[in-house]
Amino acid sequence: MNVELQVIGSALRAIAEEMGAALVRSAFSANIKERRDCSTAIFDEAGRMIAQAEHIPVHLGAMPDAVAAVMRLGLEPGELAILNDPYTGGTHLPDVTLVSRTALGYAVSRAHHADVGGMEPASLPAFSRELYQEGLVLPPVLLTREVEELFVANARNPDERRGDLRAQIAAHRLAERRIDELCARRGRERVAAAMDELYAYSERMVRAAIAALPDGRWEAEDVVEALEGELPIRCAVEVAGDEVRIDFAGTAPQHAGNLNCPLSVTRSACFFVVRCLTEPDLPASGGAFAPVAVTAPEGCLVNARPPAAVVAGNTETSSRIVDVVFRAFGEALPVPAQGQGTMNNVALGNGSFTYYETIGGGQGACPDADGPSGVHVAMSNTLITPVEALELAYPLRVERWSLRAGSGGAGARRGGDGVVRELRVLEDCRLSVLAERRARAPRGAAGGGDGAPGRTLVNGEEQPAKVTRQLRAGDLLRIETPGGGGFGAPSAAP
Repeated sequence: MNVELQVIGSALRAIAEEMGAALVRSAFSANIKERRDCSTAIFDEAGRMIAQAEHIPVHLGAMPDAVAAVMRLGLEPGELAILNDPYTGGTHLPDVTLVSRTALGYAVSRAHHADVGGMEPASLPAFSRELYQEGLVLPPVLLTREVEELFVANARNPDERRGDLRAQIAAHRLAERRIDELCARRGRERVAAAMDELYAYSERMVRAAIAALPDGRWEAEDVVEALEGELPIRCAVEVAGDEVRIDFAGTAPQHAGNLNCPLSVTRSACFFVVRCLTEPDLPASGGAFAPVAVTAPEGCLVNARPPAAVVAGNTETSSRIVDVVFRAFGEALPVPAQGQGTMNNVALGNGSFTYYETIGGGQGACPDADGPSGVHVAMSNTLITPVEALELAYPLRVERWSLRAGSGGAGARRGGDGVVRELRVLEDCRLSVLAERRARAPRGAAGGGDGAPGRTLVNGEEQPAKVTRQLRAGDLLRIETPGGGGFGAPSAAP
């Protein structure tokens, strides 16, 4: 790559990163300003992702579908579109996407709002059976003042919602200015040509890395823990030349609850795995996804039809898709042992507050390294809300926050440990927990031991993996997150 291309590519990535920084620093909710549950990216005029900030994998892989849907609106410079519909490029309803027109394409942000209405505070009900129960559904539409008022009127804590939405808008105005400045410095035609080449370069690099993999077809299966029993996810991975095909034939039909994934989320999970196994350090763009084809039967768990509920599919089923695709590749390549395989979603709220967090756990060990402890694994890349910020803003008290010693699987390389987090509620409120790996532990690899499964307890009483219930002031929630699997038999340790 020539020097000018490198300079323009770095400038475009810097714009995406600066968008994210502006959003985080301007946001009202701890969910965005502390946990950084948001993502930003720059697209070209053809709707191709050119540069993205290193944010949330499940957000970023689904963004191209959102931009394609918005392009049909014919955005003019200065206009913004909003959407959260999972069936038109969204992920789940709390993830609100804005798209704006720039001088050379589109700027995109996606941020998890702590509440968008629905049957439970924080919009993460464990027992939703239709999308409408999970909150306000916004198809791609121009963001006018009337639409903003409609959005805010349907959410709990409207001042916080308005503040977060305006932080997103500010990030877009910044991106529009930065693109204008880049075009003034380098010339519009040169920047447009660089966008083309950056997309093509990513595609060439990933194709070359895929071509170095052995050709073949491998299959794997895993399960999602539904309230009614386990739901199988089956996949077949086929590598042929410089392309990968991932097919989910044989996966369970779509769920009567909320463990369903729209195909855009399934693609995100598959893109994440391929990127990890090919060119993990390549600056990300849509070109890296071009050699990967993902198919799934319509109406199955990972390609659900509307109006199926999806709030846990975006976080929990996507995590299991990552596990099963890695496991299929593991038939031919060395891959890590399984990590915690869940985001451990915790939502608390009442008429005066809504709070949401995801909690890290153990990562699986690799052939040459122990797994890290207390980290977000796979499709999540967020932080935890700091204790001081949480206790200042919400009627909650953190009573314990520690590593879960010994929860990582044994092996020549140990799996990472999970964590223990205890929250005491100081007001009556509703609790929802959407989690996985409670019944089945994360698996070790190559003879390594399994990690410890997770646990959810309220006042010492064991809870199922998915639960929504009332809490009284003084009740104690305890989350013990899973450990990662170990790699290699323990006797082989150096």
